[in-house]
Amino acid sequence: MVLTPEALRSGVDEDWAAEVKRLAREQDAVILAHNYMVPAIQDVADFVGDSLELSKIAAEVSESTIVFCGVHFMAETAKILSPEKRVLIPDLMAGCSLAASITADELRAWKKEHPGATSIFYVNSTAEVKAECDYCCTSANAVKIVESIPEDKEILFGPDMFLGAHVERMTGRKMHVWMGECHVHAGIEPTHIQEMMDSHPDAELYVHPECGCSSQCMYLMSTGDLPKDRTFILGTGGMVRRVHETNAKEVIVATEVGMLHRLKKEAPNVDFIPANARARCGYMSMITPSKLLNTLRSGEFEVTLDPEIMEKARVPIERMIAIS
Repeated sequence: MVLTPEALRSGVDEDWAAEVKRLAREQDAVILAHNYMVPAIQDVADFVGDSLELSKIAAEVSESTIVFCGVHFMAETAKILSPEKRVLIPDLMAGCSLAASITADELRAWKKEHPGATSIFYVNSTAEVKAECDYCCTSANAVKIVESIPEDKEILFGPDMFLGAHVERMTGRKMHVWMGECHVHAGIEPTHIQEMMDSHPDAELYVHPECGCSSQCMYLMSTGDLPKDRTFILGTGGMVRRVHETNAKEVIVATEVGMLHRLKKEAPNVDFIPANARARCGYMSMITPSKLLNTLRSGEFEVTLDPEIMEKARVPIERMIAIS
């Protein structure tokens, strides 16, 4: 069964969705979809959210199988928090440029250069990297995690340099920041923001802190060149919460364009405008409706991790959850 491009844009094909739901029941599976998935997958999923939110849901639901429609590190995190459950991903090759920007060996070497430093790593990292760090963080709680560390402690922060710069600006604290990036968010530049704001002067602006423009946006807010009352630096979960509070008729969104479908479902009367319409993740796009159907039919593409890695990686995640 193949969905047409029109079906991908508009949402669920009824026959396809019915078959997905039937197979999920047969497999005792719950379908989780990240906010960046194509509309058809978001619309058929049992839960849609950000990566950590979905992993926590995976640990709470009764189903024995988790089908994670997202990239590989997200499915790994679900497995870490639910080691007794079977975790499937529709394409094992759906990676992440940010997670790939540092290896566990590189992190171990970095830690040796800074003995005694506290390592804080974004959940957008591999299980092996998580197993080597002291704390995990998300874009929503990174500032709080850093603020919980004594001021006399060195901090190694990674792998996203733009999120690191945002945290430094918000906390006033200098850290050692790994020079990694999400290639999609890095491609959303200050010029895109300025062009969109010039074209839509009354719009609100939501900027993901992974974006290459996030630090510049913070600076422009301080100078008054961007309106403080209409500019928000938010992760995807924060964007969903914000749209329930806004009175704006237009919102410019600086993140992966799959997010616009989720926001439109939450606030159908708002016009959501991508800051850069080309900001689409090729890895996220590898998770297609036909691959989801295949995984449910075959039970293929299970995410497996070394038990020792899972045990070690769970520690920084649980520390993060305890703080936030």
